[in-house]
Amino acid sequence: MLSVFSSPSRYTQGLNATRRLGGEMAGLGITGPALIVAGGSARAQLSSTWEQSLGQVGCGFKIHGFGGECSLAEIARIRQAAEALGAKVIVGAGGGKVLDAGRATAAELSVPFVSCPTLASTDSPCSAVAVIYTEAGVVEQIRILPSNPVLVLVDTQVIVNAPPRLFASGMGDALATWFEARACVKSGSANVRGGSSTRSALALAELCYRTLLEDGARAMEAARARTVSPAFERVVEANTLLSGLGFESAGLAAAHSIHNGLTVAPETHSFYHGEKVAFGTLSQLVLENSPRSEIDEVLAFCCAIGLPVTLAQIGLKNVARELLERIALRSVQKDESIHNEPFEVSAGMVLKAIIDADELGRACLGGGNARGFPSGPGL
Repeated sequence: MLSVFSSPSRYTQGLNATRRLGGEMAGLGITGPALIVAGGSARAQLSSTWEQSLGQVGCGFKIHGFGGECSLAEIARIRQAAEALGAKVIVGAGGGKVLDAGRATAAELSVPFVSCPTLASTDSPCSAVAVIYTEAGVVEQIRILPSNPVLVLVDTQVIVNAPPRLFASGMGDALATWFEARACVKSGSANVRGGSSTRSALALAELCYRTLLEDGARAMEAARARTVSPAFERVVEANTLLSGLGFESAGLAAAHSIHNGLTVAPETHSFYHGEKVAFGTLSQLVLENSPRSEIDEVLAFCCAIGLPVTLAQIGLKNVARELLERIALRSVQKDESIHNEPFEVSAGMVLKAIIDADELGRACLGGGNARGFPSGPGL
């Protein structure tokens, strides 16, 4: 298996970076007209800046208001708007679903895609992965696209205006990167691009984790104060670039599979992706029988940031064992990344890991071991 490293052509981050959008695109040889696929918040905050920045380089553009769901129907609407404009580039501005819809359409039209996230809540902006949903919000397909964005432009003045909980969720998603990458390297599993990890990808994944530990708490203070501090800038980079490169080029393992398992419970649907991934990361460490010092380090980090460490914190208070069994079964279905772990994983092992992780989390919060589930093999 060949080693494969995947990344955007350029990553630009900083205070008021949107003012440089036109110049960055021109520097990469990208000409208009551009179709900007934008969420409502992005449009309200950035329309005048787009007009100024793109106008400086003579790049015409039109804004397509995102319909709210990255669905096949929405992608078709974006494509129709792009074809009517004769767009030579698509720019996505907003949250993850906006970016996914824009990048999927750009791939269909074989034009470059520019990613302008307005949140640091997931590690998707740098990737070539698009998750497509039904209009009802159910995952329909996952597309691995031919290329990553030609430009990822991250305006930290925009990011800092988002709700702090979303920033914390981004840290929850990034938290899994090192541990999943490490598991994939140990097992020799393929990354998202179908190759083995490079040493560079593994090093970036580890740097992601170290950055969270060193700067996460101070970055959260800055987010709550709406202040773009050096720590905030570093964690935005960790959430967006380091985690994005790490997951795509090193691989995914148990944490994201357990997240996917948790989604079978409707009670978890109001919680963000990164919040559930954080609990999935704790469960992965328990599943791997990781050193207690490492588990305690992750627990302390999550508690300091405000990330979930118990089932109750993701909506599963007094959850029935039958539901936990369904979660465990969904986590280990055939195509899940949990099978990238360096040992064979069963649903019973995942069930026990989830229960034990919950007990550790409640003990850390001062809740003790009161759930009362049997700890032996389940499924």
